[in-house]
Amino acid sequence: MRESHFWLQFCQASWLLASIITIMATPVLAQKANFGTLKLSPGFEAQKGIVTGFTGGSYSFSAMSNRDRDQKVCIGFGDPNPDHILVLEKDFDNLKILINSGGKDTTIFIKGPDDGTIRCGDDIGKSKEASVSDRNWKKGIYQLWVGTFNPGVQDNYTLTIEQ
Repeated sequence: MRESHFWLQFCQASWLLASIITIMATPVLAQKANFGTLKLSPGFEAQKGIVTGFTGGSYSFSAMSNRDRDQKVCIGFGDPNPDHILVLEKDFDNLKILINSGGKDTTIFIKGPDDGTIRCGDDIGKSKEASVSDRNWKKGIYQLWVGTFNPGVQDNYTLTIEQ
């Protein structure tokens, strides 16, 4: 009787451990984005680089990373899940990602593939709109969060990716 109880507990513990490992090993692409996935290759049509969404949430982007690869401060608040998944099917020399929310104070946080390269963006000049313009975008899966300077603010936006 004792032996069968031991084996039952052992099997339950093994199943729990296997479940945890499976959840932790789930690839980024399996993580669902709030507003979907974009797949782009160099020379893409401009319309394919435009998506919409809305901000919201109180999750601090600085909790994911205080600074990006260029030592820019990562600020803003959004949802814990990425708003968009960007799949770059080939390397890009340059990309520009712009947020248009009608003048609201937006931020953007981008986590790159494999090495987890971080890119953050805030105000463009005198505008409160966020953008990231950078070079050397490697092929792979990127997670994008669009946020606001203050937590819990919900604003509609258009995200545009340009080559």
